[in-house]
Amino acid sequence: MPRRRYEITDEQYERIEHLLPEVEGRGCPYNDHRKVINGIFWILRSGAPWRDMPKRYGNWKTVYDRFRRWAEDGTLESIVRHLQGELDAEGRIDWSQFNVDSTIVQAARAAAGGPNDDKKGTEPGDEGVGPALGYSRGGFSTKIHLLTDRQGLPLGAVLSAGQRHESAFFTDLMNEVSVPRSRGRPRKRPDAVAGDRAYDADWIRQWCTDKGIESAIPARESIREGPGRPPTCDNQRYRDRNTVERCVGHLKERRRLVVRYEKKASHYKAMILWAFVEKYLSR
Repeated sequence: MPRRRYEITDEQYERIEHLLPEVEGRGCPYNDHRKVINGIFWILRSGAPWRDMPKRYGNWKTVYDRFRRWAEDGTLESIVRHLQGELDAEGRIDWSQFNVDSTIVQAARAAAGGPNDDKKGTEPGDEGVGPALGYSRGGFSTKIHLLTDRQGLPLGAVLSAGQRHESAFFTDLMNEVSVPRSRGRPRKRPDAVAGDRAYDADWIRQWCTDKGIESAIPARESIREGPGRPPTCDNQRYRDRNTVERCVGHLKERRRLVVRYEKKASHYKAMILWAFVEKYLSR
């Protein structure tokens, strides 16, 4: 049977097969992991409800349950880290510069009313109306804070309520990166980081200096008044920041990311990480 759109190849599946839980052999017939992953990619790309998933991927509830389980037990994160380690070993992560930016996505009505207590699983509290939900100029929304390397490869993401400011999540975003290596500790820090004027804050520049990272963040002219020189910004590094904006556009080609339907922030972030996995496997 020919491979359909969004489905992974034999070579791509071999790269992550050993990271997946063992297939259970008892009870009802167990959907193989490859079929489940193809179903997740179909949902990610099409933006359709889980119940509308084609029968060729098995029972929709089985695919959803495994999507949820892998997001919560660390399986998805281990896949992301492993693929990042592979790319780094091949020299395909550009550590000369990280780029940061954010984008707002509309949240559907179905995203409201999700669990937000210890009994049902903790979610990030960020001064919104729910887990990573709030009201911005665009309405009921979630903000995705995204980090890429200099070439636009996504390496980390953090969620917040739509009205929250980008600078408040800068360190959380930088700490998302932890690329494993064959020897020694994982690498976390780049040579430089570039962001737009939303990240113009003295404490951000000081944090970068303390970590030995060059910051390429332009100063807001309306705020830089009085004595003293405004902070300098490497123009070439700042121009290279456009790759993170292009990455946002590429990620939003996955329709499930354009509108948030998931009640739990961790499930919506899992959708973003599966988009990362799809990009890693295509390289």
